[in-house]
Amino acid sequence: MANTTKSTDAGFLDRFFEVTKRGSTIWTEVRGGLVIFMTMVYIVILNPIIIAFNQDAAGNFIGGAAPQPQAVAAATALTAGVMTLIFALVARLPFALAAGLGINSFLAVTIVKGVTWPEAMGLVVIDGIIIVILAATGLRTMIFNAVPPALKTAITVGIGLFIAFIGFVDGGLIRRNADDANTPVPVNWGVGANHMLGYPTLVFILTIVAIAVMMALRVRGAILFGLIGGTILAIILEATLHIGGKFGPDGKFVTPFGWDTTIPQWPTKIVELPNLSTIGQVDLLGAFGRIGIMAGIMLVFTLVFSNFFDAMGTMTGLSKQAGLADAKGNFPRLTSALIVEGAGAIAGGVTSTSSNTVYIESASGIAGGARTGLATTITGLLFVVAAFFTPLTSVVPIEVGAAALVIVGALMMSQVVDIDWKDWTISFPAFLAIVIMPFSYSIANGIGVGFVSFVIVRAFAGKAKEIHPLLWIVAAGFLLYFLMPVLQAALGLKF
Repeated sequence: MANTTKSTDAGFLDRFFEVTKRGSTIWTEVRGGLVIFMTMVYIVILNPIIIAFNQDAAGNFIGGAAPQPQAVAAATALTAGVMTLIFALVARLPFALAAGLGINSFLAVTIVKGVTWPEAMGLVVIDGIIIVILAATGLRTMIFNAVPPALKTAITVGIGLFIAFIGFVDGGLIRRNADDANTPVPVNWGVGANHMLGYPTLVFILTIVAIAVMMALRVRGAILFGLIGGTILAIILEATLHIGGKFGPDGKFVTPFGWDTTIPQWPTKIVELPNLSTIGQVDLLGAFGRIGIMAGIMLVFTLVFSNFFDAMGTMTGLSKQAGLADAKGNFPRLTSALIVEGAGAIAGGVTSTSSNTVYIESASGIAGGARTGLATTITGLLFVVAAFFTPLTSVVPIEVGAAALVIVGALMMSQVVDIDWKDWTISFPAFLAIVIMPFSYSIANGIGVGFVSFVIVRAFAGKAKEIHPLLWIVAAGFLLYFLMPVLQAALGLKF
């Protein structure tokens, strides 16, 4: 009787997820789901660190009251688990969702300089609502097809450089010059006479090397293992050398050699009920009252655009890798997948964890044979379980998490080969989009400059008819965004 039940369950799973039809097996899917989780779970550790980036020298959270790291970690794991499960059951594809790298950096580094964190999360919820509407009406696919592939790729590459730059800064390898007011180079290599100083920076470098070597050896879960190894090394160094923090208890600067934000010490407990205090901490319209309607609209536009193309590009690439895409790049249950992915932004905003989106790390499970939503059902369940182990996240110093950012940046940079660098009307706008992001420390600036320059260069090159009408609208919107301070000053306008 037991064997019959087991067989019946397996048969239902096979039919529901089309396991055999897609050339897979139940065990292959289970194993693929575990691999995807192992390559993605680092986000539970990394997301609280990224969100903590927007602190001043005294450790004060720039965007208002700081979300507790363990609460962010628990909500990150739970949101990723729930959204991945929904995606697995509705779209039935081997794509997992979690808080999106790039979007969370943009929120933590850029947006919260002008609004509080709940207000920023309100913008993320609005972003998600717009994306769901675009997906449900079919406009998302139409807009995606209107943007040149080179600009889509440039945005991904630029975000990768932006993330890597943040990693190098927070790892201590790149630091601000003491005389940056009198030099054209605002940053330098290490500290003091161009030397890298301090054990935290050494841990950062060794963690990067360890992850890079493991990835070269094709070790599953290399980023996670690197984070674990780097954290263990940091704990040992702190326990034996008593390095201490860069800032004292009073928030005043103490030494350039200490840990930046988190002193690595083993927690008193490992398992606890998830702290879900961040859920519901959202101010849907507060940002518009604080920074103005036009500025708020442009921030939402930037979030929608970044989320929009990152997710579409990722899903297209994953579906091709899995052999599920047709000649036009479409894959099974496309509309359902786009709607659920958009709902991930809403869920991320409501839980204060940043927009949740499809992860390229899903490719690790696909490479192992995963072809269906059964794999990501396993991934989603494991993320839910991970929400109960969040005390471990408070151990990880920012120098270790920063190493993962550099690695992720390198992975995103790899797409640069897809740009046609021989066509100046394509390569120059792509180049500007890529370099402006890290140089101006703004993803929005990079996207805007890329679009505006693309329209201008192509138009003057006699290719105006080849520019989609939607691109003219997008470029005009960004141009208005860039000119906003000038208009406000010259005309006394308030938005």
